[in-house]
Amino acid sequence: MPFLCVNVDHVATIRQARHGIEPDPVTAAAMCELAGAVGIIMHLREDRRHVQDRDIDMISRTIQTDFHFEMAATEEMQQIALRIDPATVCLVPEKREELTTEGGLNCIGQEKRLTEYLAPLHEKGIGSSLFIDADADQIKAAKAIGAEYVEIHTGHFADAPTRTEQKAELARIIDGIKMSQDLGLKVNLGHGLNYVNILDFANVPGIVEYSIGHSIMSRAIYVGIDRAVRDMVEIIRTFAD
Repeated sequence: MPFLCVNVDHVATIRQARHGIEPDPVTAAAMCELAGAVGIIMHLREDRRHVQDRDIDMISRTIQTDFHFEMAATEEMQQIALRIDPATVCLVPEKREELTTEGGLNCIGQEKRLTEYLAPLHEKGIGSSLFIDADADQIKAAKAIGAEYVEIHTGHFADAPTRTEQKAELARIIDGIKMSQDLGLKVNLGHGLNYVNILDFANVPGIVEYSIGHSIMSRAIYVGIDRAVRDMVEIIRTFAD
């Protein structure tokens, strides 16, 4: 059965709007766990626009499920990951001017560098994932790098303006999932997934985790975190029936 991992970055975004102490993403993470999430995701950006170092440190000490640390492939982030010892790191592209991650990591031509970058993390027993588009060459590069997981970027699918374009993106993602699995990679999905469009993946076999943040936190404004997480957990649970 696939599982739900919840990204709590958007709780930190609200807090940082006033540079205060609330709402606390660490508290939100604990509530997500109690509601059935099997993992918590945080992305510590280089510019610290939302998640702060304090959040990462506290999560690493208090988490009861798996902590997935999203990060750019920089020396600073590598050292932080080695210190906090998450279950996995997920390497993502990062641009200062973007509102949110706009596409997958370009692994092509970076196979040697990223293999060497991940080596000390693997030596410590930290799993690794690469956030990539559903592109055959990117998937082959991810395999060459030696990551255990790929997280297929579903943002283009989620943002498609018409159902015809959405179906085309869905087909591309499904092809990417199958190719990744055939190469021995474990597959997660994430970015832009919500309570409606996730249903298109109900009959897609072999997904390990769904990484979802924005839509859950958006619903939580109206119904609370517990209900918002439980609703998504229940949807994903039906995929295994």
